Amino acid sequence: MRTIVRIVCLMLAVWLTAGASARAGGVVKVGVILPFSGQGAELGDEMDKAIRLYLKEHGKDLGDTTIEVIRRDSTGPNPDIARRLAQELVTREKVNILAGFVFTPNANAVAPLVTEAKMPLVIMNATGAATTSLSPYIVRTSFTKWQQVYPFGDWVARHGIKTVYFAVSDYTPGHESIAAFTKSFTAAGGSIVGDLRMPLSTRDFAPFLQRIKDAKPDAIYIFTPGGKDATALIRAYVQLDLAGAGIKIIGAADLLPDDELPHMQGLQEGVISVGQYSIAGDRPANKAFLAGWRRDYGPDSVPDGYAVGAWDGMAAIFDAVKKQNGKIDPDRTMELLKHWRSDDSPRGPVMIDPETRHIVQNMYIRRLQNVNGRMENVEIETIPMVKDPWPQFNGSASN
Repeated sequence: MRTIVRIVCLMLAVWLTAGASARAGGVVKVGVILPFSGQGAELGDEMDKAIRLYLKEHGKDLGDTTIEVIRRDSTGPNPDIARRLAQELVTREKVNILAGFVFTPNANAVAPLVTEAKMPLVIMNATGAATTSLSPYIVRTSFTKWQQVYPFGDWVARHGIKTVYFAVSDYTPGHESIAAFTKSFTAAGGSIVGDLRMPLSTRDFAPFLQRIKDAKPDAIYIFTPGGKDATALIRAYVQLDLAGAGIKIIGAADLLPDDELPHMQGLQEGVISVGQYSIAGDRPANKAFLAGWRRDYGPDSVPDGYAVGAWDGMAAIFDAVKKQNGKIDPDRTMELLKHWRSDDSPRGPVMIDPETRHIVQNMYIRRLQNVNGRMENVEIETIPMVKDPWPQFNGSASN
C-alpha cells in the first residue's frame, strides 16, 4: 500500500511540475510587418536587424517564455497588402502581438482589424500623428513628425533663418511636416514662401529643387521617407549647388539618416537637423547598443533612428510579456504598454503617454560634422521630453 501511495505522490509531483512549467513557459508570437522588398526595404532591414539583435541579447530575460517573431513583407507603402498580412497573422498564425510598420498608410489600414481582434499593435516607425487615435490597441515607440518638427520650427526662426520653402513627399508625414513647422516657425516670425509635394514613388528630385533654387529662400525644408530617397535628394541638392546659391537645407532626422551619410558625397558640414537619435549620442546605453550592432553586423554597419524605434518596441513588448509571465491578455498587455518607460534606450529616457499612446522623448538639434573621418549628426542641443503636440492642436488622440 505504501508503495502505491509513493508512486501516486511521485506521479502527482511530476504532473504538478509539468503543469507549473507549462504555465511559466510557453511561446509568445509577435507578427512583424515591414517592407523587406520594394520601396523602404532598407528601412525594413534596419528595423529587422534591431529586432534580431534585441532577441539575441535579451531572449533569456523571459525565463522559460520564448518570443517567436513571424515576419511578413509589405513590399512598400501598400495598405491592402498590409491589411491582408495582418489578417493572416491574426487568424492563421494566432499571433499575440503585432508590430513593425514603416509607412503610415499601412498602419492606418490595419487599425480597424486590431480593434476588432483586440490585438495589441506596437508601431515601430509609421509616424502619422493620428494613427494611435484610430484604435485603442495601438501604441507607438518611434516618433511623430509633429513631435520632431514643431519645436524645430521655433528653433530655426530664432537662429537666423527667416524664409523657408518646403519640398516633401506627398503623403501624411510630409503634410504633417509642413503643418507642424509652419505653425511654430511663423509664430516665431518666419515666413513660408512655397511648398512642393513630390510623388512618394519618385527619386528624381532635381526638377523640384531647381524651382526652389529659382525662388531663393533662406532654406529648404526637406522630407522624404529617408533611406535611399534621402540620398537621392541630397545628390540633387549637391549637383544643383543650392549651397553655393546660399540656400541652406534643413529637416528632421530622415533628411540625414546615419546609415546613409557615407553615401552622401559632396554634402558639407554644418547641416542642421532635428531628431530623437544619432549614433553620435554620448550615452552609455547608446554605446552598448552600437557595440552589439557592430559586433553582429560589421564594424562599418550603422544603425539609425528607425532601428532604435524597433529596438525600443521590442523592449516594450518584452516588458509586457515579462510582467504577465508569458500569459498574454490583450487588454492587460495594452495597459502595460501604455505605461511603459525606460531610462536605458539608446536615445535617452523614453516613456509612453498613457493618454495618447505616443512616445515622450528628447529631441536633439544635430549639426553634421566630420568626426574621426566619418560624417555624424552631432547633438548640439537637447529639447527635453517632448510630448507629441498634435493632440494639443487637433484634439485628444486617445480612444
